[in-house]
Formats: sequence, structure tokens, C-alpha cells
Amino acid sequence: MLEVSHLSKKYGKYYANHDLSFRVSDGEILIMMGPNGAGKSTAIKSIMGLLRHEGWVHMDGMPTGKAEARRYLGYVPEMPALYPNLTVDEHLEFIARAYRLKDYKAYKEELLSRMELADKRKKFGDELSKGMQQKLSICCGFLPRPKLLIFDEPMIGLDPHAIRELKKMILELREEGKSVMISTHIIDSVEDLWDEALILKQGQILASVTRQSLAEQNTSLEDLYFQLTEGKEAEAEEARL
Repeated sequence: MLEVSHLSKKYGKYYANHDLSFRVSDGEILIMMGPNGAGKSTAIKSIMGLLRHEGWVHMDGMPTGKAEARRYLGYVPEMPALYPNLTVDEHLEFIARAYRLKDYKAYKEELLSRMELADKRKKFGDELSKGMQQKLSICCGFLPRPKLLIFDEPMIGLDPHAIRELKKMILELREEGKSVMISTHIIDSVEDLWDEALILKQGQILASVTRQSLAEQNTSLEDLYFQLTEGKEAEAEEARL
């Protein structure tokens, strides 16, 4: 389980994140939504220990800044961070060694096949198209079979086949009891994937809702999102800020 408590990240006088508290339970898919500049990527980088921040973040009771906790985490960034002089196959071997994986070869081949990269295994990182780079980044995120896999805008740049396979793979993680966190501003891309949703604006959480609670209110996630970020409630919130 991921627990985030009073997470804040400040640049000068500006809060990119302000007092965020939430959790991602085992076997749960949580989506973090908000317009551009809402603070989604900053929150993810803070959770992953890539940014200094106020508050605390624990994975299974351990601070995520510690190596033991990071072994439970997987991360697929919005912009793939690949090594130009490593091949597709070498990227995955690098991840396997970094996580000290054993008996991973069959799973590696499965990932390459599902992302349609098996015939690209000898290509270098800088020889891949943007979409293929994203596919490789996804394979690297899945390979360690982390307890929590975090995605930042995962669907951008993917072709329809890869989007369909990625959605299947995410749901498979949930069936295995793993946790998934997805940051996006494209509601349609995650409409059928979530259990709980956080709606952010200006670095703050405006709402935390479950799929069940919205169904009981006969409200769609899209309607709630626009109501909070563009409707009267948003105007009142901005006036308060």
C-alpha cells in the first residue's frame, strides 16, 4: 500500500503541490486527473523520490526514498528516458540487473511481444520512434513486476493496439493484487480502468471519489471533473485561493 500524507512541493512562493494526502490500496487502480499544470507530474516525481518535498510518502510502511521501498515501485514517465547507446533488449537486461531479477526471460519476451517490439530488440534507443520508445518504457516498468506501478500520461503516443494491450496489462496487475496509479488529463483514456479518482487543480485535491460512489450518485467522472475544474465550484475555489 502507498500512503501519501501532507505532501507539499514549493518553488519559491508557488506551491506545485499543497498538502496532498491519499492512499493506493493493494489491488486498486487510482487515477490522478487534472488540467495541465495541476501538479500531477510533480506529485509523482515526489512519490518516486525524484524531488525533495514536505510531508511523507511510505510504501508498505517504508519511506519511498529508501532502496528497499523503491524495489516495490515501478515508474513509466511521460517522456521516455532511454539510453541512446543501448538496444531494446539491453534496456530490459539493464532493468533486470538493477532489480536483481531471476527467471525473468519468459516475461521479458511476453512484454516485447505484447508491445510489438520483438523484432526491434536490436535497435538502439535513439533509433526508435516516439511511440516505440514509449512502448519500451512500458516494458521496463512492467518487467520487475512491482507492487505499485505508476504511470504519467501512459497513452500518449501509443497506437491503438498498444493502448488496448496496456489496458489489459493494467487490469491483469489489479487481478494479481498489485496497485496501479495513473496520472492523466485525458479522461477517455482511463474511463474503464479506475477504482478511485483524485481530481487536482492548482496543486490541490478538489475531490477524491470511488467508482461506486459516483454510480450511486448517477454521475459520470467526466461530469464531475468539469464541474469541479470549470464550473461554479471551480470559480468559488479560485476566489478562495
